Order: sequence, then structure tokens, then C-alpha cells
Amino acid sequence: MNLPFSQACENNKEPILAVLREVFKNSNHVLEIGAGTGQHSVHFAPNLPHLQWQCADLAANLGVIRQWHAAYPSANLMEPWELDMHEPVWPAGFNAVFSANTAHIMPWHLTQKMLMEVAEHLPQGGIFALYGPFNYAGKFTSESNEHFDSHLKKQAEHMGIRDFEALNELAIKCGLNLLKDQEMPANNRCLVWQKRSPDAA
Repeated sequence: MNLPFSQACENNKEPILAVLREVFKNSNHVLEIGAGTGQHSVHFAPNLPHLQWQCADLAANLGVIRQWHAAYPSANLMEPWELDMHEPVWPAGFNAVFSANTAHIMPWHLTQKMLMEVAEHLPQGGIFALYGPFNYAGKFTSESNEHFDSHLKKQAEHMGIRDFEALNELAIKCGLNLLKDQEMPANNRCLVWQKRSPDAA
């Protein structure tokens, strides 16, 4: 079938699914920010049948997502949602968020905005899982990540691998507690936060 295809999605779908099975076990409606081709959603939705899975992306990408959903239908795949982080309009009802390989693509101020607004819109106890490469203590975790960061910056100056500490500090300020920092294949990580109650310490 002649659909736009991401090899990275194909490579990482099983390791990510293993994490999501655990962290989304008490969730029922997941919003996937930056769903891209939609490949992740057609793998995750049938393997997580207790969830309603809703892709969100820029308007230009929704057609491709719909093509993947038509080719690989699942009863719990919802209609894709248009979401532009410059002026985001959020759907109702989600209690979990997943996003893969978006933090290093968006400008840093929009990555920050994504985290802040996810924290604002999640209900108490809601989960945010963010997958991708991250730096620690201002350093790359591998030579390949350093090369990847250089490649990104050649494409656009605003791109680049983000620092875990900066993200987590902002998350804490926004009411999110880090539940998991899971090592993943190919020098990636899966960061998982949970929204704490307003009166939590």
C-alpha cells in the first residue's frame, strides 16, 4: 500500500508500546500530539483496546493520518484533531497524552508551551508520556545523538535535542511529577509525568 512511511515509527513501536501498556493502564482517552503519518496510532490502538486513541497534528498532516486509519482500521481510533501549538485548540475528555519525536523538532518555546498546556488540560492523575532523545547535565548521551543534533540544526536553527533537566523543572512547576525516565533503544528515552493534585506537596 502506497502510504507515507516512517522507518523510525516502525523501529520503535514495540518498545514504546511496552511502556504505554504500563503507564496508560488506568487511562481511557489518549491524545497523541504530533502524530505524523499516524503509524504509531494504528499499532497502539488495537494493542491497547481499553483506550480511545485520538491523533492530533497540523491540518496538513491529517489527510495522511486518515489514510493510515482507513488502511488499518480499529474501533478505538478517533477522528484526528487539528492542533497547532502556536494557537492550540484542545479537544475535550482526554486523560493521557503521548508525543514522540516532537520536542526536538518544535522551537524550544513551543516545546515549553506544549508541556505547560498539556499540564493545564490534563485532569488530576492524568499521564503525559514524551518519547525522544534528550540530553542530561547538558551533555549528549551518545555520539550518534550529537551527530543527530548537528543534523537537526543544519535543517533549522530552532531544532535540537532538549535538556531533560529543563523539561522536568518546567514540568514540576506546572504540576507534573516524574514517574518514569525509561531508557529506550537507539539512545532515546521515554519520560512519563503524572499530574498531581493541587494540594500535593
